[in-house]
Amino acid sequence: MDRTFVVKAANLRAAANACASRSRHGLLAMFACDERAQSGCYAIYCLFDGRWPDGLTTVKGLVPADGPLEFPSLTPVIPAAAWYEREIYDMFGVKPVGYPELRPLVLHENWPEGVHPLRKDFDARQEVPTAADRPFLMLHAHGEGVFEVPVGPIHAGIIEPGHFRFSQAGESIIRLDAKLFFTHRGIEKAVEGLTPDAALPMVERICGVCAVSHALSFSQAVEGMTGTVIPERARWIRVLAAELERLYNHVGDIGNLGAGLGFAVAVSNGARLKEGLLRLNEAVTGNRYLRGMVVPGGVAMDATAELRQAIDEALAAFEPDFAELVGLFKENDAFLDRVNTTGVLPFTAARELGVVGVAARASGVDWDMRRDKPYGGYGELDFAVPVRRSGDVAARLWVRVDEVHQTVRLIRQALERIAASGPELAASVPAAAAGSTGAGWSESARGANVHWLMMGEDNRIWRYFARSASYANWPALTVAAPGNIIPDFPLINKSFELCYACLDR
Repeated sequence: MDRTFVVKAANLRAAANACASRSRHGLLAMFACDERAQSGCYAIYCLFDGRWPDGLTTVKGLVPADGPLEFPSLTPVIPAAAWYEREIYDMFGVKPVGYPELRPLVLHENWPEGVHPLRKDFDARQEVPTAADRPFLMLHAHGEGVFEVPVGPIHAGIIEPGHFRFSQAGESIIRLDAKLFFTHRGIEKAVEGLTPDAALPMVERICGVCAVSHALSFSQAVEGMTGTVIPERARWIRVLAAELERLYNHVGDIGNLGAGLGFAVAVSNGARLKEGLLRLNEAVTGNRYLRGMVVPGGVAMDATAELRQAIDEALAAFEPDFAELVGLFKENDAFLDRVNTTGVLPFTAARELGVVGVAARASGVDWDMRRDKPYGGYGELDFAVPVRRSGDVAARLWVRVDEVHQTVRLIRQALERIAASGPELAASVPAAAAGSTGAGWSESARGANVHWLMMGEDNRIWRYFARSASYANWPALTVAAPGNIIPDFPLINKSFELCYACLDR
């Protein structure tokens, strides 16, 4: 059950701060919605986890469209709001007053001023002229002997674009600023006017390797607002798909960590294990990234007895191979010297920035949506949430290793539950009433993904907001990097396993 408090814009900061102080995790997401057609206002939404397991707390601040388009910035009291407020100003033109050094986030220097693409009067089909380049403010340190090292946005490896500006004093990083959002796809705008079923293929592709998690969050938002109860078999197949997705991501991330220091044997072994899991995914859904399984109302494919046996046999073969991969790391002193005490993210920073997933749990933040906001069948399953305290590269590695073991445990439980459940795969989803809203969430391999929907007439989407785990975690990288040397940055970056595409939704 979601709880919503509506306040005037002037009272938004006080109301949000009160909710943050009463929440276990704090601010989950913040976004705007153009509701001029309904109320003559822009609305600022702040989502909090609250203290009950079955829903979220929402604070909604109303900004009249005929008055100053502004609201009091939450960032001075809730640091996790920083990116959200910059994005709201970019996409809606509603200004967070009191924000320290407000600058663009999503819209770069070639985007014309005064054009806000998520307003309802912005036509997504129009061609936006390229503006004369304006200065794009990057933060850097000043002082005698301080110099800058720019990296990207084009990188030596085949990765997505991101520009990093290191301020250096000698070999040590003293400040890092990042410029991202180079390949924004406009998914939130593109799905406006579509039915949930028509929007789902785009939702699945917010992140190439988190298709199940995003489809789960989106589908649960639809199901929540329509009162849809999915069949028991669908609940367990969803758990199976979500944990298979976590498994191949974690295994690939563990192996890839070795690439940051040329540990080729570990990289090759991780790639081999990941390839086997991707082939298993293809047997489950017909594609290697588990797309097409989760749909509003349930699942689109069954897990037959033959398939369940194949998964069980694959896990039995995987476990000793994975133990060997982990042994490569544990027995290599040169590797351990590089990852221990490197790239530390302190507990306080992780908590105040709203960091999620492995990155948060490695810094002592004991929070996992599967346990603390249980969805699907997770509330009925037996699993532990691994937590470390040191907050360094090593902690993020060992949390992933521990989570692999828990994931194998969850998959086996899901297989047993599927075998004992009925045959129904999906329930019929009724049309949502105009103006209804719903939130959905899931714990991806990187952390919590949160989706929010408002429906318009004829069961068509009025506003869609998606916040990936990477969106919450990217700011933490700029905290973990200072105090280290640039050659350690690839290790630090890989240990967070951040996604660029998730930002560019």
